[in-house]
Amino acid sequence: MSETRWWFIRHAPVDSGGVIYGQDDLPANCSDPGLFDGLASRLPADAVWMVTNLQRTRQTAEALRQRLPQDLPDYLVEQDFAEQHFGNWQGRSHADLRAERHPEWHRFWLAPATERPPEGESFADLTARAGRALRRHSEAQQGRDVICVAHGGTIRAVLSIALDIEPERALAFSVENCSLTRIDWFAGSAGSHLPGDEGTWRVVTVNLPPR
Repeated sequence: MSETRWWFIRHAPVDSGGVIYGQDDLPANCSDPGLFDGLASRLPADAVWMVTNLQRTRQTAEALRQRLPQDLPDYLVEQDFAEQHFGNWQGRSHADLRAERHPEWHRFWLAPATERPPEGESFADLTARAGRALRRHSEAQQGRDVICVAHGGTIRAVLSIALDIEPERALAFSVENCSLTRIDWFAGSAGSHLPGDEGTWRVVTVNLPPR
């Protein structure tokens, strides 16, 4: 079997002022070197680098790459790994939305996995689109390491896929800023139509802190 090794990193903290930002393109705060020194030392040298279309992932990747040999490949940009779009909730404060939605406020997320905010998408929608990108790149990058700087929701979504659990259950995972989550894809046998031989996932580590 040929494996694709995924190194998912959540972007550096965002100074959002307490508002929900989702796919709003806010910058990352990369001023704390302690978030990057140890994390960079764990990363493979010969890897594909991937970011999303939101600047906070590229800024985090740049902070990491400054600590690595500079002969690195250009980024692949994958929009399907972007954070969940929270629609009309974006720009609102967490406190206001919590007060409005009580007691429907979700313990770990803004809403249940299947609920779509007005003009937005659900976490289940995010899981579906992230899953398509995950399968596509896993097949295209067989035998490679892929360092992907993404978002907390995205990383929970790929864990839902790797563990074959309902999206709602994946919302219970803690995914901190600059933490590392490692999953591996093992391709199935070429041309095989046997049940269970279409490929399989292994989860190596989840939410490994950067320090």
